[in-house]
Amino acid sequence: MKRLILLSMLAISWLFSGHAITAEGCLSCHDGIASIRDEQSAMMQIIKAKGAMHGDPEGCVICHGGNPAGQTLEAAHQGSPEGLVKENGPQLFYPDPGSIWVAENSCGQSGCHSGYSYRLERSLMNTEAGKLQGNLHTWGIPEVQNYQVPWGNYDVKDTDGPIPQVGSAEYKTYMQAMIAAHKEQFPTELKMVPQPSVEEIEQDPKLAGFTYSRQQCQRCHVAVNGREKRGDYRGQGCSSCHMPYGNEGFYEGQDKSIDKNERGHVLIHKIQATRKTKIKHGDVEYSGIPVETCNSCHNRGKRIGVTYQGLMEFPYGSPYNEQGNTQPKLHTKRYLFISDDLHHQIKSRPENPKGGMLCQDCHTSIDMHGDGNIFGTTLAQVEVECQDCHGTPDKFPWELPLGYSEEFAQQLEETPRGLTNELMNETAAFATVYEQGDGYLKTARGNAFGNVVKHGDKVIMHSATGNDFEVPVLKNLAITDSWKSPDAKVAMSQVEKHNESLECYACHASWVPQCYGCHVQVNYGKDAKGNPYQDTDWVASGNQKFPDGSTAESKIGSSGIKSPGKVFETRSYLRWEEPVLGINGEGRVTPLMPGCQIVYTVIGRDGQTVALNELGKSYDEQKALGQTRVPDAIDMAPVQPHSAQRKARTCESCHNNPKALGYGISGGVFQTGYPRDIVEDLIDQKTGQVIPGRHQIQIPKIADLDYDWSTIIKDGQQTQTVGTHWPLSRALPKEMRDAMERTGLCMGCHREMSNTELWDKVATKGQLNDSQHIELMNKMFKAYADQRSQNNSPIVNN
Repeated sequence: MKRLILLSMLAISWLFSGHAITAEGCLSCHDGIASIRDEQSAMMQIIKAKGAMHGDPEGCVICHGGNPAGQTLEAAHQGSPEGLVKENGPQLFYPDPGSIWVAENSCGQSGCHSGYSYRLERSLMNTEAGKLQGNLHTWGIPEVQNYQVPWGNYDVKDTDGPIPQVGSAEYKTYMQAMIAAHKEQFPTELKMVPQPSVEEIEQDPKLAGFTYSRQQCQRCHVAVNGREKRGDYRGQGCSSCHMPYGNEGFYEGQDKSIDKNERGHVLIHKIQATRKTKIKHGDVEYSGIPVETCNSCHNRGKRIGVTYQGLMEFPYGSPYNEQGNTQPKLHTKRYLFISDDLHHQIKSRPENPKGGMLCQDCHTSIDMHGDGNIFGTTLAQVEVECQDCHGTPDKFPWELPLGYSEEFAQQLEETPRGLTNELMNETAAFATVYEQGDGYLKTARGNAFGNVVKHGDKVIMHSATGNDFEVPVLKNLAITDSWKSPDAKVAMSQVEKHNESLECYACHASWVPQCYGCHVQVNYGKDAKGNPYQDTDWVASGNQKFPDGSTAESKIGSSGIKSPGKVFETRSYLRWEEPVLGINGEGRVTPLMPGCQIVYTVIGRDGQTVALNELGKSYDEQKALGQTRVPDAIDMAPVQPHSAQRKARTCESCHNNPKALGYGISGGVFQTGYPRDIVEDLIDQKTGQVIPGRHQIQIPKIADLDYDWSTIIKDGQQTQTVGTHWPLSRALPKEMRDAMERTGLCMGCHREMSNTELWDKVATKGQLNDSQHIELMNKMFKAYADQRSQNNSPIVNN
């Protein structure tokens, strides 16, 4: 009823406004373009009714501005005759209305998505504050040590205090307490990350980290369009996610004014959002935001997007295609398929014919858009935990307290979080609203999961794809004893320490992309043609803002503002199996992955090397750990890798694996030659002298690296940084490593194999399979228990 009244008022207002309607308006050039939403949707009807008030019955000017009465391109793409005055001044023509710099006049105008642009400007998707802090820490930049977050892509302030603008009362109370406890991770102001002069960098080469960040790492924030490479095409601001761009960057709609052979265009003029927003393109109808949209950014750093799809970058590009070529580059990389996350499973996978989940099915509006506060790290902004849907073996999700699984080493209150019937205002207004059943589940911080509902003894997750999934609830599995395997029952239900101290993905993320050794050369010299090296500075480009919402690099084919220097990168080696374990910022055991393991080389303007294969130092980590060794600033980062598998990693992969414990691959015995130059030529083996006078160094040294990249513990001390954002993150502590390590236990029995007389009493001819082996060990354990019980003595000391 309210919608009908609004439409009627808009129509009456237009009838008496005296505006003339041009016959075709914008469609005189853009004939064939699709309506941004379904014609019958409330959003489209409101847009058209508003547009009619301004002489544009199609409603184009409501989002794009401009003048529908203009008879030329120039006249149409400027402010309308009436000025279309809105809250923030006259409306210009906006090529991309989603741009964060004009969104208050377009997406966020009164009656639409007001408030979103303010929150998004302060969210990590725009500031990238955590990425900057973590990357610069690995270069040894002192301003970001001790968990300080001074910089973002733009100058920005939190102007309304720590109380979130959105969320439930429980969420707002929770976040105020969290911000008070972790002030460093919730800065109230950020300054634009600086760019030192080349002269300053030549004097202090670690400052080249600023060039590296600004040229390589900051292209993904939503205030710019980003890189024009296959897989990286996207819009600005709201359009970064809500407008579909194909990986090839071609327009496939019917607007004849758009060049269908020019890369960099939206796939089709449609908004993608939630389940109720259907998009029909060719023979495909879909809803929700495809995973590959997210991956236009989430393909580097933690790589969680491509990992979720099962992809890991590798250099070879095999196998060959029919043309005899290796695979095309995607996000400037080639990939190896390992195994996609169990939540992703696409329809072609026979084990899950129903299809998989989208990123937005777990991640909430606050995870994406923020809540109005400035966040210094991902962990500060993301409000969801695995247990929010799955619970634990002894508690249903609604029986858990708020904050479960992000305890930060604090004792939680035992008050159950319960269910709720109250959706966030933004969910109720804009998202697909599902029947509440017995109630909506809550996130770890107290907001309603609007798409996760309790129905009797079942939990149903409503995916934006249109599929509905029954969530495996761990307590139901425990009650019905319907575990998939004995290993699962033991690991999840009988070893209580696992639930108390591990993240779920410590076991279920059985693979993690591991790019060891990030070798960075920043060259301020000249290229082969004698031109000084330079490259796109994404921060400088984004800070050059134009009234129409575009930035310096927005125009197709533009490379934006360039800064001196050019970055070249390579790595030491790649792995994916059996990740290292450590402690994350919440105080739980988690997989680790090489974050920014930077070893840097800097070339000056004269072509001379001013730094060669140097490592930053983490003096703040040394102080926090209280150890004599100064850890290198290279980072083995705690991560939620988004690679969960149904079959978790085995017990042995942690308890009988030096790498998992932090001691390095095979205990760190390999790749120990980094501190010396390696020459491969004719060598006098007696003296070690090189025989030919003319020879080359085959492998240059990294003087400070006396361990393999996968080693985080050597001689009882931490060798490198483990997380830069939170005080609790570090390697597994000694007492935990000692309690976990069971390497060499096989010798408890097999050392007696040479004792033929004894062995013949317990063994028979032949070879046992794994199941028989386990059963024999169990019988031995029980027999030993019977013997000890007869003597009234304990088997082990607890």
